[in-house]
Amino acid sequence: MFATYEIDTMTYSKVINFDLQSQEISQLAKVLSHPARIAILKFLAKSKTCISGDICNEIPLSRTTVSQHLQELKKAGLIHGEIEGIKINYCLCQSNIKKCYMLFNELFDELDVEINCEDNC
Repeated sequence: MFATYEIDTMTYSKVINFDLQSQEISQLAKVLSHPARIAILKFLAKSKTCISGDICNEIPLSRTTVSQHLQELKKAGLIHGEIEGIKINYCLCQSNIKKCYMLFNELFDELDVEINCEDNC
């Protein structure tokens, strides 16, 4: 299960009016909305192993910024980060990646309807 973010009830009070699946998809979309996070996920997937050490050699951002993005991905449950000595090993959380894939797939399957608008949209 993905981590749930605390929702500011003053700003997002209407969120609770939507089904849980829609809420979960929107939270994931928010987490995935930054290209650095996409780059981190792609890098971890390409590596096919847990990465110990400096991911910021692969991402063109400062160490602090990369660390913040890693924390958001970890909080969302898309990656694991385990401390080993003085380094942290990062790897994809395969079960949550698969769930994310299924959620977005179901959404786009629902949206895949034939429309008679001559693709002007």
